[in-house]
Amino acid sequence: STPANIGALAAFIDQRRALVRRELDESAVRLFWESVVESEVAERVMAGHLDSAEQLFEEKLRAACEQGQCGEVYLIGAGPGDPDLLTFKALRLLQRADVVLYDRLVSDAIIAMARRDADLVYVGKARSDHSVPQPQINQMLLDYASQGKKVARLKGGDPFVFGRGGEEIAGLSAAKIPFQVVPGITAANGCACYAGIPLTHRDYAHSVRFITGHLKAEANEHDWKQLVDPAQTLVIYMGLLGLENICKQLVAHGAAPELPVALIERGTTASQQIHIGTLASIADIIANRDVHAPTLLIVGNVVQLHDSLRWC
Repeated sequence: STPANIGALAAFIDQRRALVRRELDESAVRLFWESVVESEVAERVMAGHLDSAEQLFEEKLRAACEQGQCGEVYLIGAGPGDPDLLTFKALRLLQRADVVLYDRLVSDAIIAMARRDADLVYVGKARSDHSVPQPQINQMLLDYASQGKKVARLKGGDPFVFGRGGEEIAGLSAAKIPFQVVPGITAANGCACYAGIPLTHRDYAHSVRFITGHLKAEANEHDWKQLVDPAQTLVIYMGLLGLENICKQLVAHGAAPELPVALIERGTTASQQIHIGTLASIADIIANRDVHAPTLLIVGNVVQLHDSLRWC
C-alpha cells in the first residue's frame, strides 16, 4: 500500500475511535481495531471504496457489541534458552499479547521481547515447587481470554514435548476460545546441537527416544528393558534428581556400564556446562560438582563424538 492509502486508513480509524470506545469494553477495543486493520474493511478503505467500507465496519462493530470481543491464547515454545532460537512467529505473537504467562525456564531476554505495556505473570513450575498449580494456570488462560485479551503462554522448549501443552489447551478447546500453538526447539535438539552430539548417526544410532525423568506420582516406572538398545540414543528430560536410579536401572536391564553419557547443564546459554561420563561413573562425577537445572541427559554411543564435534 502507498503512504496515501495508509493515511486514508489512519483517518478512517481516527474518526471512529470515540464511537468504538463508547460501544466496547476497554479490554476489547484494541482487539477490535486489530481485527479491523486485518479485515476487508481496511482493504476497501485503502482502495477508496469508503461507502462499502463503512457498511462493513458497522456490521463488524455491531457483531462485536452483540457477542463480546473474544480473546485468544498463543501457546508459544520459547526454545531451550538461547533467545536467538525463538521463531519469527513466536516473536510476532509475543509482541501482540496483552498478557504473558511465563515459566521458570524462559529466559529474561525472551521475556523482554514482550510489549512494554503487557502484563507479565510468572507461573513458575519447577519439580515439586509449582508457584501456580497447573489447574490454576489453565483457569487463568480461560479468564484472561474471556476478558477479550490476547494471552501469550510462554513455555521453555516445545509446548508439546513434556511441556503440558496438551493439558493447557484442552480447556480452551472445550470453552471454544481461539488458540494457536507455536512450536519451539525442544531441549533435546537444541542442547545436543550446542554440545556437538548428533542424536542420530549412521555409525552409532539408528533411532532416538525421548523420555522424562519426572513421572506423575501415580505413574509406573519406565519399561527399562525397552530403553536398552546400543544402537539407540536415549534423551532424558528432567533427570537430574533421579540420575543415579536411571543409570542403575539401565545397567540392571542390560546396558553396558561403560555406555557414554552426557549431562548438559543450562544448554544453549552462555552458562552451558557439559559433563561427560558413563552409566557407571556419571552420578559420582555430578556428585562432586555444583550442577543446576535445567539439565538434559543423553545416553548412547553418539556421546563419544562430543570431543571432535563440539563448537561452542
